[in-house]
Amino acid sequence: MSVLNPAAVVGRVAAVLVNPDRRAGLAARRVERADATFAGFAGEAHGGLTRPSCSRTLKQYPRGTPIRNTRQVSILSMEEMAAVGAAMGLGGPVEPEWIGGNLLLDGIPRLTELPPSTRLLFASGASLVVDVENLPCRQSADAVDRHRPGFGKGFVKAAMGRRGLVAWVEREGGIAVGDAVAVHVPTQRIWDPFRAAELPLPAPSPRVGA
Repeated sequence: MSVLNPAAVVGRVAAVLVNPDRRAGLAARRVERADATFAGFAGEAHGGLTRPSCSRTLKQYPRGTPIRNTRQVSILSMEEMAAVGAAMGLGGPVEPEWIGGNLLLDGIPRLTELPPSTRLLFASGASLVVDVENLPCRQSADAVDRHRPGFGKGFVKAAMGRRGLVAWVEREGGIAVGDAVAVHVPTQRIWDPFRAAELPLPAPSPRVGA
């Protein structure tokens, strides 16, 4: 029995972007097509089979620990970027190249809420696996401010829950502007380790002096 099933949603690739040098800044540039390899998008600074752990994984590993790179591709929603721009009073969307996006997708409602392990399947057969939500941060806010001075301070609040996702390549192939993208989602449950039907709640600790 399959644990992944196609949703009744088909989106479209609105933009493909790469950042060849992360040291030069967060900004990416638009291209017509990218080759998705097992190491990520060709020419993208966030590519590689592994990466050093960063501030987002400090509760799991010391900073700089080599770990599997599940952050190869940053995915954004056209609808969500428009909503973020409106909430900030920009008069237009937050552009994906400002904040280092690699894919801007159109037509996938509430993209940021897609569950981990969702597959995004493209026309060439390329497939991306959703890892986790990409939380907005001060670095992205500063990048927005460089393009629209004075507005960056509102980015983190406006983008919460709408900043998109990070993903990794499961199947290689080309991804181009205009391509269709199908959404295949896993079975979804809320994990509760103390659900009464399965496990009893832990006994309370004895009171001191009892």
